[in-house]
Parts: sequence; C-alpha cells; structure tokens
Amino acid sequence: MKKIHSWFYIAILGFLLVACSGDDRDDNPSSLNSDEVKNFIWKGLNLFYLYQAEVSNLADTRFANQTELDVFLNTFASPDDLFESLLYQRQTVDRFSIIVEDFIALEQSFQGVSKSNGMDFRLSFLPNSSTQLFGFVRFALPGSSAENNGIQRGDFFTEVNGTPLTVDNFNNLLFGNDVIVLSMADFVQGNPPSFVKNGTSKTLTATTLTENPIFINKTFDISGHKIGYLMYNGFTSNFDAQLNDVFGTFKTAGITDLVLDLRYNPGGSVATARNLGSMITGQFTGQVFSKQIWNAKIQQIITQDNPSALNDNFVNSFNGNTVNSLNLTKVYVITTGSSASASELLINSLSPYIDVVQIGTTTTGKFQASITLYDSDDFGRQGANPNHKYAMQPLVLKLANRDGMTDFSSGLTPDIIQQEFVNDLGVLGDQNEPLLSIAINQITGITPPGRANSFDTIGSFQWNYFKDSNDFFPLKKEMYLEGFKFEFLTKK
Repeated sequence: MKKIHSWFYIAILGFLLVACSGDDRDDNPSSLNSDEVKNFIWKGLNLFYLYQAEVSNLADTRFANQTELDVFLNTFASPDDLFESLLYQRQTVDRFSIIVEDFIALEQSFQGVSKSNGMDFRLSFLPNSSTQLFGFVRFALPGSSAENNGIQRGDFFTEVNGTPLTVDNFNNLLFGNDVIVLSMADFVQGNPPSFVKNGTSKTLTATTLTENPIFINKTFDISGHKIGYLMYNGFTSNFDAQLNDVFGTFKTAGITDLVLDLRYNPGGSVATARNLGSMITGQFTGQVFSKQIWNAKIQQIITQDNPSALNDNFVNSFNGNTVNSLNLTKVYVITTGSSASASELLINSLSPYIDVVQIGTTTTGKFQASITLYDSDDFGRQGANPNHKYAMQPLVLKLANRDGMTDFSSGLTPDIIQQEFVNDLGVLGDQNEPLLSIAINQITGITPPGRANSFDTIGSFQWNYFKDSNDFFPLKKEMYLEGFKFEFLTKK
C-alpha cells in the first residue's frame, strides 16, 4: 500500500490521541468507560461519517485541542445522546445510522441471529382513527413460537396482553416482554371495514432464532415456461453458499424465467447483493456492479491508494464457490415499501445490464451503506477496547450503479404498481398469490384472477399503513460492507 499523505496521518494521529488520552479522567470505571465511548464516537464519525462535512460539530477545525473537545463531550449525558446529536437530518437524510452497546449482538444479527417470536407483521391504523392500530401477519418463521402456535399469514390482531394497540403503546406491548398474548380478530367487510375480536388468543415467546433468508424456492411449468421463484428475505452472507445451491437447482432445471420476491427483504450485505446479481446474470463478470462514494476524506485516500477498490464487480466465484449463473437478460422482482437497502442495490445495479421488471409498490429509498466501527486504534475489531462493547454502524458511503444512479431517497418505483391485498394476501409461493400471479402473467400472458373486493379497493377507502416488524429491528435495514479493511489508517 502506498504511503498516505502526511496531513492525513497527522489528522489520524490527533484522533487516536483523543481516544488514548485520559490521564485526568475520573477513576470510576463507568465514568471512564463513558468518556472513552464518547471520544470513540466523535473520532469515528469525524473520520468516516458520510455527512461529516454537513455537521458543524464534526468539522476538523471545530476544536483547537483535546481540552476543548472534552468540554464539548462532557455536555452530553450519555454516549447515545452524543451520537444522535452528530447525525445529519435524522428524520429525512440519515434515518439508518445506529449505535449499539453490545457489538457481539450486532455481529450475530448480521448472520441472521436475533431474539424473536418469529412473527413478521405490519401495523396499520384502524378505519377513521389516527391513533388506534391493528396488525396483520405477513408470515411466520419456520420453527418459531409464532409458527408453533398456529400464527399464519393473513391473521389479524388488535390487542396485546389485553390492551388495544395504539401509536403510544405498540412498541412496549409488542417488544416490552419476551412473552406476549395476541387477541386475534376477524375482518368485517364494509365501507369502512372493521374488525371484531373472535375470542382466540395466541401466546408467543421470543427465543434466539437463526433466520434462513431463503424462505421459498420452487419451479413452475406454465404454458411452456419454466419459471423459477425465490422468496428471499435478507442478504445474509453466511447463507450465500446455500443461495448458490438454489441457483444450481434452477440451472439444472433449465428455468427460462425468474421471479425474485423481495417484498419483505430489508437488506443486508453488499457482497451478497453482488453475488446474487452474479447468479442472476453471469455474462458480466468483471464489469461494475456498484460504485462506492465516501466522504471527501476517505474518498481521496482510497482514490489515491487503490481506486479499483471503489468498484464492486460482478464475480464468477466467491469463497471458493463457483457461481451458478443463469445468464438471464430479464428478471421479475416483487417489491413493497418494506424492500430496502441491498434489495434496492440489486435492482439498481442490474438495471443498466438487463431488463428488471419491478412489480408491487415503491421501495424504502435507502442507498447508503455502513461499516462497523469499533473502539480500537484503527476502528477495526482486533484490539477493541476491553472496557466496553459499544460499536457504531454509521452511514459511511452511498452506492451507485454503473451509470452513477444513486440518491433515490423516495424509493424505486415499480413498472407495475399493485398494493398487497391485505384481506386477501394469498399463500406465498402459490401461483395464484396476487403479486406472484401478476409476474406470471407478464411471463406467460395468462390473466391472473381478479380480486375486486380487496382492502385497497373498497369504495374510496384507503388504508393508512404505519410500521412493519423490521422497523423494530433497525439492524435488519442496514446495508453494510463486511470485512472492510482499515489498513489505510496505518502509516507505511
């Protein structure tokens, strides 16, 4: 690696002194740890944060010396308060940077491991209310408490632990305890429609689960078309080899068309998105899949040291696995507002090369990615400060496709717009499921069955959706670089 510029090394050295100084700190361990965490937060964001130039308190010239910085840091009651104060336009621009107190749990989450009862759901406002909520189930994870207790796609619930759901209590009710009791309800057609409790309750218990993102994969033979269908719920790299095996099965079956269902996929690993893109295609190996755009500091260093590192290219192998490529020139992708980050990266990055037919509703609009920053001399995992387990997952770069397309904060709009029918969700993976049937129609020309009485077409009534279960697990909506190399912070 080339020697980095002296001005940059001096700046880095200053940041490291911030982290290592502490002779005048309180000997109380909790106070010491808090001081160390705050210094780590500031120096990490000052160096890596994508929007560092837009945050005045992160400016390189903001503090003349360590003493001034310490005075500033001590005005914050907690590391979390400091972190939030340094983010840029939290509600609109940076909706996704996070800080955690336990990086072990963070690392596990990136491998699909989390504590959950296994119920994936969405919340919506009850008719004619801006405060009361109901929930509907989208699916239950295999082997989870939800599945074991008979929770199914299309179930409705209005109360948790005997208390009606509202915008003020939903978080505590649904996630305040490991054990919850759902009051199930039936949909009653009307204008507006309503819900009636049916006397059934379901008790769900949160346990540690490892979620396999490969939820459904199958093949349809319809009107001379051999159609592969994959419902993929997270870009989780430790399942990449298994994902490649699925494409090997598709390849052996000789599929002519592929429907990729990302409707509930909140994102994940950038490398996995590239690998999946390479499985779908195969004819573009070595060409640009996506381009990285960092803040000015990091962009300059990487550009001068190794500019090729800013491009992530299509591959024909990964981790010793030969990619099972389908060499398709068209793919059908199902999306909703729950499709985020790496899901959007895949769509955006494939679009310059092949025809991507997007079906469903507009995606989340997350084009930024993060890396894990630890409290160590070079922000890497090795040598992390043993006095605490804080880590940051801040937005540090944005991703563009080959043609420079990025900044789609309003999401990616489908070619064929169709809401899910909440009172007629259908069976996932069934060829008559509403969104899948539209994709099959596009492939075969067979008209899907009509559903004139769906939730979304009752008179002029429109449902006001609130949140989905992934919103309560912010790590799920991260798009991140794994194995990021920090060597350029070391003087050569």
